[in-house]
Amino acid sequence: MRHPTEEIVAELGYSFSTQEIKLPVSAETDEELIENLRSSYYAVIPKVSVNSETAKRELMIAPVLHGVLRTTDARLNIEYPVDVDERLSGLIDYFFRSKQELIVIEAKKGDLEKGFNQLAAEMIAVDKYEENEDSPHILHGAISIGEVWRFAILERESKHLVKDIHTFRFPEDLKDIFSILKGILNK
Repeated sequence: MRHPTEEIVAELGYSFSTQEIKLPVSAETDEELIENLRSSYYAVIPKVSVNSETAKRELMIAPVLHGVLRTTDARLNIEYPVDVDERLSGLIDYFFRSKQELIVIEAKKGDLEKGFNQLAAEMIAVDKYEENEDSPHILHGAISIGEVWRFAILERESKHLVKDIHTFRFPEDLKDIFSILKGILNK
């Protein structure tokens, strides 16, 4: 996963670009829930060492996803297995599924770019694994290192992966992260 994303996705038969993505956002945000998540984070984080991927998943990523679950009609699979072929198999950290949408979320310890390569492979694996008429035309993805989130979309018909040029900080941009995840799942 050290090669450029463009080379990795090309090897799998897809194209790649980085650009601004117009992500769906929910107009309904639960301000109280977001403030509770933020204040809980500020109360706990000074007391915990977050120097591992597991710590970041449990303290920074999972609480956000739990909040999204409480406010949407979606299901969340944790460590979701995908086995397409010898190149595309493994566990997806978090896999959201609503009636119309899918979101792949990859959690990494520290390197957003290397993590994005893994997310790209996972999104392509889901694209191949979930091939049916009822599947959404766009697959959404997110990579997070805890403190930073970046989103992506996979345009399934054209086999084109787009990395959003923007990043979102946690907890400063928690409301934006939350409303994007909720907006995708409630489309």
